[in-house]
Amino acid sequence: MPAVKVKENEPVDIAIRRFKRACEKAGVLSDVRKRKKAAAVKRYKKKLQRETIRTTRMY
Repeated sequence: MPAVKVKENEPVDIAIRRFKRACEKAGVLSDVRKRKKAAAVKRYKKKLQRETIRTTRMY
């Protein structure tokens, strides 16, 4: 996780902008998006698995 130290007499807006740039350089957002997609795929596969088990029990 990138860290940004706020300099003396520096506006917060500029510090936030520097933090956003540091996050983009480190690739934090792209990593979060990948993990979110992977979790959604896993949930979908588990749902399909539960449905197939349910249908096999009924017949």
